[in-house]
Amino acid sequence: MPPFEHILVPTDFSPSARCAVEKALLPAKHFGASLTLLHVIELPVYAYDVEQANPADVLTPLCEAAERALAGLLAEVRAQVPGASSLLRVGRTADEIVDTVRAVGADLVILGAHGRTGMMHLSLGSVAERVVRLSPVPVLTVRGGGPAARSC
Repeated sequence: MPPFEHILVPTDFSPSARCAVEKALLPAKHFGASLTLLHVIELPVYAYDVEQANPADVLTPLCEAAERALAGLLAEVRAQVPGASSLLRVGRTADEIVDTVRAVGADLVILGAHGRTGMMHLSLGSVAERVVRLSPVPVLTVRGGGPAARSC
């Protein structure tokens, strides 16, 4: 049995997520593992009356844009890993990632990390940190793609 049979790669389409996708290609090809791309849409929490906001008005264009971006990324990945697939979920990002690990039977997560610190970390939290804590399988975090990074 190969060490990894199913690799989950969550993406927010950022440079660090792009690096995570690139890092996932090698083990997927080497071990013949399945590779699933995942994008999670996390709806913003509004500070005003939620009853007056129609979530469908916000969600529909977000889903359409995410589906287009995910399809483009999947086409690139399939050039190297033909059996790759993708999923689009809506919810709290870290929770959806961990739920997807279980749902698809992933045995490795490769996740881009933004490396926020200070107030940005406190206000935005860390998806990668939460996934590392909650995931039932190993998580490889990848930093890269930012202005200071030379490469992935």
